[in-house]
Amino acid sequence: MEINSEIFRLYDIRGIFPREINEETSYQIGRCFIHFLRKEKGDKKFQIAVGRDIRLSSPLLFKSFSNGVRDEGCDIIDLGLITTPMLYFAVSNFNYDGGVIITASHNPNPFNGLKLTREKAIPLAGNTGIFWMKDFLLKKQFSSQEKAVSREEIYEKDINEDYLRLNLKMADIKEDEFKDFSLVIDAGNGTGGPIAVELLKRTGIKIYPLYCQPDGSFPNHVPDPLLQKNLADVISLVKEKNADFGIALDGDADRIFFIDENGIPVSGDLITALMAKILLRELPFDPKNPFKILYDIRSSNIVGESIERGIGIPYCIGHSLIKEKMRKDDILFGGELSGHYYLGQGLFYEVPFFVLLKILKELKKEKTVFSNLIKPYKKYYHSGEINFEIKNKEEKIKELKELYGNGKILEIDGLRVDYDDWWFLARMSNTEPVLRLTIEAKTKENFLKRKQELIKVINAPILNEPLIYKTLS
Repeated sequence: MEINSEIFRLYDIRGIFPREINEETSYQIGRCFIHFLRKEKGDKKFQIAVGRDIRLSSPLLFKSFSNGVRDEGCDIIDLGLITTPMLYFAVSNFNYDGGVIITASHNPNPFNGLKLTREKAIPLAGNTGIFWMKDFLLKKQFSSQEKAVSREEIYEKDINEDYLRLNLKMADIKEDEFKDFSLVIDAGNGTGGPIAVELLKRTGIKIYPLYCQPDGSFPNHVPDPLLQKNLADVISLVKEKNADFGIALDGDADRIFFIDENGIPVSGDLITALMAKILLRELPFDPKNPFKILYDIRSSNIVGESIERGIGIPYCIGHSLIKEKMRKDDILFGGELSGHYYLGQGLFYEVPFFVLLKILKELKKEKTVFSNLIKPYKKYYHSGEINFEIKNKEEKIKELKELYGNGKILEIDGLRVDYDDWWFLARMSNTEPVLRLTIEAKTKENFLKRKQELIKVINAPILNEPLIYKTLS
């Protein structure tokens, strides 16, 4: 069969089912994944943990991928229906040789795909394995007749209880600790609903669940909290129930979004700033070796400015790049505008429930409301990420660099230009004819001026208005 090279992306393998990714494709990927691991670790019998999300095509892709792994003489550990952070936990905690989750995260149907990791939950990205697999499969494909003598076993393993206990232990949560609080949770009918509800029940909090029953048809809304329309129901219920706050999960629950008690969404970078404050306050300070906090380059300047007793590190966007940097530099915590939050300390993967529990503890400690926790970080005017449809995106980046060459230029991920009272970031999509623009300014007047100025320079259709428009409040 002919394999579509476009499904091999920078952070995962993803495409439309069954046209671009199907049972035969996933079988080939399963076998190729083992060849990649053998290239890296030698010829041995690997144990591969495999989980899946709730999409209707996920059981088919799970079976065919697993058959590919088994035909290479390796074992499958079937984790069942899990979230992506649960896969990382399983691979790391139980010392599996690698892992895969069948998921297309927040994408609508009929998308599906695979996120792959090697030992210690080290993710495979484009340049660390995915593109090697693409090149391999474009040259050679496997026949089901050419395989090990017999297919190896599939072993089922339930990791739910282990994962729940880890989160409660890491956040130091006592039974019924939050019995005086209430919370709305919108899981978008993704895989995170049941595990999130069970976790919160153990804290004693009053839960108002929305779409927490997994349903691969996503009957209520696409499980993508970055889109404003998908937050309408959780915002409405927070107000109706006078809840302390709300949360929304994406399809595979590796991202978490917060809505304050007034129904106002909270930007991910402000959550990063809050978590930095919480964690650095709890840990001993060593001026010779301070803890490090990583935040993505789109984040408000307030994140770096507010980090006390630690070092703030702006960095590239993308979970695999961030995890690699965190491992290399022993970084305590990282966060992205998109709602990904990462903990170091031996984990180096997304910890959405840990973040949720720590913020609940902070609310209880401070005896205040959610908006007051965030208010100190709402200092500047920030656009969120504006997407433009544009074919000549490379030329437009060059034009912006020439026009704004008198600013301080940073090019670790796109083009960021800083001035004393404002900055902007322009970066290209890896897979689409899209240019992404982020702007921040110290005053509303300058923000609006620079926004209109840059929109005029880019001169292309705007695909979206960002979810978060942060103002002083």
